Amino acid sequence: MRQFVITLVISLLIVPAVFGQTRETPYVLLISFDGFRYDYADKFNAPTFKSLVAKGAYAEGLIPTFPSKTFPNHYSIITGLYPGHHGLVDNNFYDPARHELYEMKNIQRVRDAYYYGGTPLWKLASDHGLKSASFFWIGSDLTDPKLRPDYYYTYDESVPDTTRIQQVITWLTLPARDRPHFITVYFSSPDHEGHLFGPSSDETQAAVQHADAALKSLLEKLETLSLPINTIIVSDHGMEELEKKAETYIFLDEILNRKDTTLHVANGGTQVHLYLREHAKVDSLYRKLKGNDRRYSVLPRQQFPGRWHYNVARAGDLLLLANPGFYFIDQERTKFLSALQPGKYFGVHGYDPKRVKNMQGIFFALGPNIRAGQKIKAFENIHVYPLVAKILNLTTPRIDGDERIINLIYKPD
Repeated sequence: MRQFVITLVISLLIVPAVFGQTRETPYVLLISFDGFRYDYADKFNAPTFKSLVAKGAYAEGLIPTFPSKTFPNHYSIITGLYPGHHGLVDNNFYDPARHELYEMKNIQRVRDAYYYGGTPLWKLASDHGLKSASFFWIGSDLTDPKLRPDYYYTYDESVPDTTRIQQVITWLTLPARDRPHFITVYFSSPDHEGHLFGPSSDETQAAVQHADAALKSLLEKLETLSLPINTIIVSDHGMEELEKKAETYIFLDEILNRKDTTLHVANGGTQVHLYLREHAKVDSLYRKLKGNDRRYSVLPRQQFPGRWHYNVARAGDLLLLANPGFYFIDQERTKFLSALQPGKYFGVHGYDPKRVKNMQGIFFALGPNIRAGQKIKAFENIHVYPLVAKILNLTTPRIDGDERIINLIYKPD
């Protein structure tokens, strides 16, 4: 009888481990390479990115939200919401309620929680008792500490990639009680080079190779850690090539009265938001702009496509849309063109991703909760959120993302 009791006690001690009740909570590392177009890995033969096709899961492309700009899309990825629902409708926009411009260069506005809706993944992790960290991400350094990750850095583009990589490893080697289970890290290339020289340039190719080397270094360091780490690699958008010639540019002062103080203009290059203090002027300005130039179109807010989820005041009363291959400039023609280098190329993004495939970014994933070798069709980036939440066993709030879109690549424990 005594032997039976001893055996029973030992068995009870073993059962939790057998049935996985004591397994370690997985980790998710979310990596963004800004402006990494869906085809760059093949186009420029990036070996580390290409190796992920067999090692993990990947999508034919990651479809950004409209507009395909950096701020709204990084925040869509981290909240699972369309820009019209989370508030960052563009890199730069006017807020009619506050009567002020939100601009990337205005640090006070960028860090103001007023502009940010939704529940970022680091806040969701915190609500479930998990620590989080971010080495740069839109919305990660807000002045309200309740909305920030446990560990974060204020954005500084000059910080070397090696520093960012080493900090990720440092976080993952903290004592268990301090270690973040959700981490984001952001790399600014190859977006910068794509803008300056175009997506087909030697400079962009070199930037892609640099990104590939950074990814290789990070993955090799992660392999030395005995942790169940799931790595998800994304980009916010792709890049379209335009030629530097006079015909490419649409000069706003030639189609708008820039001296009209009742008109607020937020220029995104590929789209321009128009806000009128006197709403009686909306129809007359719309009639003036409609059909005026084949290089662009104009839409009143009520006619925005439903798939944009963009019928909000911050998006403007009217929206000018440059047709692919054209770009809005808020400068005087002669002065701008005198500084232009004709024949050179540059890169832009922001076009409707449903119309311009080159706006698509990348999606790769690997780790214990990812099915290796699984390929899926291009999908919208709002669906990354429920994948991360599912891996970390987080209950999501109401979002636009749908976990069913990515169920093919998720592998349960």
